[in-house]
Amino acid sequence: MKLIYQNMLSFLIVILTTLGIILYSVTSTSTTWEYNRTYKSLESYAGNLEKIALKTDPDTGEIHNITGDNIRTVEQVLSERNVQFAVFDYKNNQVYPTHPSNVKLHLKKSYWNKLKQGKTIRNIQKPEGTEGNPQLSKKGDISYVYVLTPWFQNGKLVAAVWAGSDVSELQTNIGEINSRLYFALLISLLAAIILSFLLSRYQVNRINRLRGATRRVANNDFSVQIESKNRDELDDLADDFNKMVKSLEASDKEIKRQEQRRKEFMADASHEMRTPLTTINGLLEGLAYDAIPEESKGQSIELMRNETNRLIRLVNENLDYEKIRTNQITLARREFDANVPLRDITSQLKKKAEESKDKLILETPEDKLMTYADYDRFVQVMFNIIQNSIQFTNDGEVVVTGYRAEDRHASIFKIQDTGIGMSEDQVKNIWDRYYKADPSRKNRKYGESGLGLSIVHQLIENHGGEIEVKSKLNKGTTFTVTFFDEGHEHNKTSE
Repeated sequence: MKLIYQNMLSFLIVILTTLGIILYSVTSTSTTWEYNRTYKSLESYAGNLEKIALKTDPDTGEIHNITGDNIRTVEQVLSERNVQFAVFDYKNNQVYPTHPSNVKLHLKKSYWNKLKQGKTIRNIQKPEGTEGNPQLSKKGDISYVYVLTPWFQNGKLVAAVWAGSDVSELQTNIGEINSRLYFALLISLLAAIILSFLLSRYQVNRINRLRGATRRVANNDFSVQIESKNRDELDDLADDFNKMVKSLEASDKEIKRQEQRRKEFMADASHEMRTPLTTINGLLEGLAYDAIPEESKGQSIELMRNETNRLIRLVNENLDYEKIRTNQITLARREFDANVPLRDITSQLKKKAEESKDKLILETPEDKLMTYADYDRFVQVMFNIIQNSIQFTNDGEVVVTGYRAEDRHASIFKIQDTGIGMSEDQVKNIWDRYYKADPSRKNRKYGESGLGLSIVHQLIENHGGEIEVKSKLNKGTTFTVTFFDEGHEHNKTSE
């Protein structure tokens, strides 16, 4: 079943239930009210009749003035209301109207006992029961609403009056009220159907907007946005949908960017691997066919070893990045003197710096520079950053500085160069996988894959440390790495 019909059915069930309850309550109340009004009128007529008809002989106690003429006069006055009377004396004998054959008619004993207690009886008399009233027995097809009222004098029951009215008028009034209610119910039902359809269509249209937007997103259209007025849960869903679309759009852009860089990396890696493999293959063929002079074989073997190490480095960088990114490595953090590895690193890279006519300077405290980190990963981080600075600096300086920041409970290391620097856009992207700030240098021996700084950034995050970079084009770059002491680490999500 379509949602619009489900909503309409739900609305109609609720509305019909409500209207049914209201209709039942109103009809029941109006019926009760009409009967009570009639009962009160009859009691009032009986009371007025008592005032004009009740008179007793002080010697005998007999009731006088209860004559048929007096009562008929009252009945004629009330003829428009179809009110009739019957009177019973203190012995429960009907004295008005008299039976044609002088048969004594009486009230039920249970009724008479209640009358003796001063109670007024309200009831409906069906056609098959006349309560001993011969006048009513002539109209056996008519129902009456009646009251039985006791008359007392000096605390004694001296008579009882039966006052009844044709129920047809009462039923006519009730029927008129009910017909108006049913008409109002019909109008309300028609209005409910129209309103439920409009409300259901409105809600379904809002859902259809979401469906249409979802189909557009499924077709890679991330420009769609749904208007939200923050009124209800559907608007909250629209807000969540808009956030999801923005997130999917950002993810899609990132995937495309990473895919582009992956393609560039594969092209670069293929180029980088093809050259050493071609070299190695050529040298192996030369050695196999004795085409290489004996005095050159040692140099050929050394060249093959260098090219093989280059291939191994390219593969290891990719493997290392995946392991670090997925937290598959375990950091064995401990406290050590950072002066020792820094001196070793600068010593290893000094030759590379000289090849670029760079000065590699290490500035650290003469005493110990205690640092809390994984020793091997610390060496990997610092080696990559210093090597990166040397790679992009020619005829300049690379200054490595280390010091303690006791107020931050951390060891801080700065690698500052006077190289080519980077633009703001390049600075934002240097932590991305396969990114190269200077693609023209893809053939340099170090940094072929564009993974070095991505590995560095991930390792620093895994340490709970910080890494920042500041750079200006043609003025150099400064990397600042912070390793916090034990118990003071924190995770900082990369932007």
